[in-house]
Amino acid sequence: MQDLQLNMASAATPTADHFRGEDFATLLDETLGRDTGFEGSVVRGRIVRLTDEFAIVDVGLKSEGRVSLREFSPPGVTPDIKPGDVVELYVERYEDRDGSIVLSREKARREEAWTNLEKAFEANQRVNGTIYGRVKGGFTVDLGGAMAFLPGSQVDIRPVRDVSPLMGVPQPFQILKMDRARGNIVVSRRAVLEETRAEQRSELIQGLTEGMILDGVVKNITDYGAFVDLGGVDGLLHVTDIAWKRINHPSEALQIGQPVRVQVIRFNSDTQRISLGMKQLEADPWENVALKYPPGARYTGRVTNITDYGAFVELEPGVEGLVHVSEMSWTKKNVHPGKIVATSQEVDVMVLDVDSAKRRISLGLKQVQRNPWEQFAEEHKIGSTVEGEIRNITEFGLFVGLSADIDGMVHMSDLSWDETGEEAMKNYEKGQVVKAKVLDVDVEKERISLGIKQLQEDPAADVLTSVQKGAIVTCTVTAVQTNGIEVKVDDVLTGFIRRAELARDKAEQRPERFAVGERVDAKVVSVDRAARKLALTIKGREVEEDKQAINEYGSSDSGASLGDILGAAIRRRNTDA
Repeated sequence: MQDLQLNMASAATPTADHFRGEDFATLLDETLGRDTGFEGSVVRGRIVRLTDEFAIVDVGLKSEGRVSLREFSPPGVTPDIKPGDVVELYVERYEDRDGSIVLSREKARREEAWTNLEKAFEANQRVNGTIYGRVKGGFTVDLGGAMAFLPGSQVDIRPVRDVSPLMGVPQPFQILKMDRARGNIVVSRRAVLEETRAEQRSELIQGLTEGMILDGVVKNITDYGAFVDLGGVDGLLHVTDIAWKRINHPSEALQIGQPVRVQVIRFNSDTQRISLGMKQLEADPWENVALKYPPGARYTGRVTNITDYGAFVELEPGVEGLVHVSEMSWTKKNVHPGKIVATSQEVDVMVLDVDSAKRRISLGLKQVQRNPWEQFAEEHKIGSTVEGEIRNITEFGLFVGLSADIDGMVHMSDLSWDETGEEAMKNYEKGQVVKAKVLDVDVEKERISLGIKQLQEDPAADVLTSVQKGAIVTCTVTAVQTNGIEVKVDDVLTGFIRRAELARDKAEQRPERFAVGERVDAKVVSVDRAARKLALTIKGREVEEDKQAINEYGSSDSGASLGDILGAAIRRRNTDA
């Protein structure tokens, strides 16, 4: 520095020898050229004094320079300098128009930083820096005075949603590319992490065993689980292994950056895949579950999930049971469970079955409610009268509403004593209120049989009671058919005479020889009291009469002809009549 000052002094005071053979202009050019050679270089200077905005520095030139105080410290921080301190400065211009030297502390630091960074880049060494700003496609990094670009893809191994925790924090970077001429430096934080991660991964995997308990940090969350950073290696924490209770999405229990303690469930040394679990560190709630929830016991639970086949009810954290759709309601059949219960709804259930090995509990929702068919059977005895609205009419009968949930059925055969079922159903319509008598209640089949005609006495009851098999009855023909004739007994009881039973002689077995309204005598073949029908025969009656005549008036062996015998029998019958 003293040599520099001497040179400048000698240049400032030329002697007579300087002027011999040279003109003043040449000398001036040499002097200025020598002085301006300092421009663009880094020199050392001593702080002479401080003003409110500048530091006045003596760098050994013919004039002092000044440097803005802002270049000696970050924004908002008071510079830690004082007169007498020696600092390195960058000479921007030897003299400006005011005769001052323009100096820069920031550019000096940048020049020094570039020199050090070039050495680190050539040696493939890491450098320390601080992320301080965001630009298009990435971030800006301060590398001790030199500015570098950090691409967004080089921030971390995985995409980072929030970079704010990394801002303003000194950390290592790897230089990927630098061009001093253009002032470009590209750095990577990801390369440092990957290198560190590889070292940690190798060390961790060597000592990794199933059952080991480790501390980690949640790095990423997906629909099927969470990835946990174990310190150089990631493991998958599946959603089913987060907790014993049902979790629909990992975000319900975890968040990115959360510290967690996990257990290694499975480790594949070939693929280096690690499966982790959190619930394995807690007591299994299914232990002794059979003793805690015996069949027949009632509990209150919360609906956690609804499917097409039923609803899951949580009895305690980690213990769920299934209410099958068939066990949800006594009366609502083929209804989606979502129309009976709702998610998060508290419901009373009964334990139906427990399978500890398969971790299954069968629950019933309808069992905690009274069976409406049992209740109806207790409140309405057979033969009692009920009233209700016709809710539906089918081809075989009427459905009558007996309560809000159950119906009773009136079969078409139980509508009228006199009319056929088809004719009787024409007298009823949907919404009509009717009275009926309870005929039967089948609790197991959930059926209630009703009758409307039973509200009145059966007009054929007396005839059915008096008519016996083998009796001779007088009938009135009501219909002539190809296969026989239909008759009425005492105008209340229906009977039928088949074609083969119309006469003893085959030639007379013709239905058309009978007329509607004609009265005939017939023998009772069978009595169907439930159906209120008789099976009759004219042929049987004639055969029986022949036998009686022969027995009473003699036989053909005594010399009397069959005509004589029958003639006498007929005359006697006419006389008795």
